[in-house]
Amino acid sequence: MPRPQVDGAGQAKLQTLDDALALAQTLHGHVEKLAVAIRNSQPTGGFAQQLKRSGTPLVGLLRSQFQPLSDLAADLVLVAGRAGGTETVRLRMLRERVAQLKTALELATQQVLTKHALADEGDASRAPGSDGDRA
Repeated sequence: MPRPQVDGAGQAKLQTLDDALALAQTLHGHVEKLAVAIRNSQPTGGFAQQLKRSGTPLVGLLRSQFQPLSDLAADLVLVAGRAGGTETVRLRMLRERVAQLKTALELATQQVLTKHALADEGDASRAPGSDGDRA
């Protein structure tokens, strides 16, 4: 389904959110690779660095327009670098953070579409008091 028409500010925000969603998808892939490594009893030392490297640009991308989403991404990066506990606990926490982030990005996209939607030209001509109602 095509997106509704939005104004210029809305288009810029949607582009930012699309880029952020692509980066979040990359993070999700790294988290799932970590899950496979844990399940197969392989070393997991390099995954924390991969998650930090992938997550840091996401934090910077979202910081200017979407501060709460940036905070979620920063929390994910912090969880990735946290030491201690078992790997399965850290994996569960990472999966939760990725799910929260992706859900928040989808909600923000819907809010931008609602807030910045342009009125349809056909709807404006049928609105009460418009030029289309004059006899």
